[in-house]
Amino acid sequence: MNTTRLAAALALSLTLMPLAALAHVFPQKQEPGAGTTVEAPARVTITFDGPLEPAFSSLTVTDAAGKQVSTAKSTIDAQQPSVASVALPALAAGKYTVHWVAVASDGHRTHGDYSFNVK
Repeated sequence: MNTTRLAAALALSLTLMPLAALAHVFPQKQEPGAGTTVEAPARVTITFDGPLEPAFSSLTVTDAAGKQVSTAKSTIDAQQPSVASVALPALAAGKYTVHWVAVASDGHRTHGDYSFNVK
């Protein structure tokens, strides 16, 4: 009987594993885009493939030396909770890296970064 319960529990956990993977959110659109060269942007905006938890999701931007240049707190759009953005000061020419942390509404966390250049 214990073997049957163990097998059933294992089968159930394997069945539910793909559902856990669906809970993670990832970027779908980035402005400025990864690897692009642009005029100095006023803000960075990332659209994710699902709603974000505002209290735990964030965007920061650093320069080529690793110094944070985004001084404002990032925000999640109340009307479109899958959109995160952060305002930027006037940026000089150079390479910048966007660091993002995205927490889905069910608490699953993903993170990453990408770079863009200012001409």
